[in-house]
Amino acid sequence: MAAGDGIMIRVLFFGPVAERVGARQIELAFRAGLTWQDVHDELQPRYPEAFALVSVVAVNGERVVDAGAPLCDGAEVVFMSRFSGG
Repeated sequence: MAAGDGIMIRVLFFGPVAERVGARQIELAFRAGLTWQDVHDELQPRYPEAFALVSVVAVNGERVVDAGAPLCDGAEVVFMSRFSGG
């Protein structure tokens, strides 16, 4: 695969997490074996205040708990905090 032809994954942020990141969406280059934990570990140092709030992670619309599950190319990873009623 040539440079610039890489497949991306979308990373979405909701609620206060998005507010602290300063964006609702970013894209990262996909690489074989990439997990959502890898995505978290790459972004957490850039946005520590945002990731301090993250309590829910979803991949392709489904909540996940297995940090080691590999992502597919074109995956969508969502980081959000718990919602509270009121």
